Amino acid sequence: MADNQNVADRIDGHTILIGLMAYPIRHSMSPTMHNTSFVKLGLNYAYLAFEVGNKELPNAIQAIRSLGMRGSNISMPNKQKVIPLLDKLDPVAKMVGAVNTIVNDNGVLTGYTTDGTGFMKSLEDENLDITGEKMTISGAGGAGTAVAIQAATDGVKEMSLFNIRDAEWENAKRNVDIINKNTDCKATLYDLADQDAFKRELADSRIYCDATGVGMKPLEDKTLVSDPSWFHKDMIVYDTVYAPRTTKLMTVAQEAGVDHVFNGLGMMLEQGAEAFKLWTGEDMPVDYIRDLLFSEDPSKVKN
Repeated sequence: MADNQNVADRIDGHTILIGLMAYPIRHSMSPTMHNTSFVKLGLNYAYLAFEVGNKELPNAIQAIRSLGMRGSNISMPNKQKVIPLLDKLDPVAKMVGAVNTIVNDNGVLTGYTTDGTGFMKSLEDENLDITGEKMTISGAGGAGTAVAIQAATDGVKEMSLFNIRDAEWENAKRNVDIINKNTDCKATLYDLADQDAFKRELADSRIYCDATGVGMKPLEDKTLVSDPSWFHKDMIVYDTVYAPRTTKLMTVAQEAGVDHVFNGLGMMLEQGAEAFKLWTGEDMPVDYIRDLLFSEDPSKVKN
């Protein structure tokens, strides 16, 4: 923990609890990020990860009220399932149809989404601008929806969205409809089974974003793009997965000599900073946390 402060020195009867509810979630770096920030700023909060799936979600959300928690982050598979359990939705979360942050104001729970802005801010941090460009994205779950809609809102000119014909297919169609009706971006939906289309759309894309869970446990040896020739040097390849640090997709992109290859750490940091502000009213010490998160010293940051 930052500044070598003992847990017993900072947890007392006034400590305010914030959660993270998802499954699986023990790999998450969010507790490290938020608790280190609390210590750095002298804030009396504690952030804990809870393995909560769809079945446990209703009781877990009620616990936010019952325990007087300040709020919680929400991740897969709960980002859409949580919406009917909340009292209010931020306008952006309503458009996206997914929530990754809950704020509790005296028992009134409001849902927000910070994933999309976190994604765009992470590119900005790397001095990369995708406005006016073409984007290919796979996945139409909570994170994928937020990224796609935010990118279109912020000026991506063309978007090719790929998804398998699973439970999220209807959501993928909804995303494309929202983008085409509410932004200047032209979005098209493709079945991920159409590999010829996937290869073709990647060929002239400035950025490819994988917003699926492929690449993280238990699929850490999998990737949606296994052929390096599908990528070109001048593009950005962005995997929203950050554990493992180097995913199978990233390895393929590196083999292709792609200039800009990223995991989801930057997005995680920036979406976390937005949530931090919503809960505490304070700015997360982003530069300080970035040094810890991107450190190669395993004693400083634990997965």
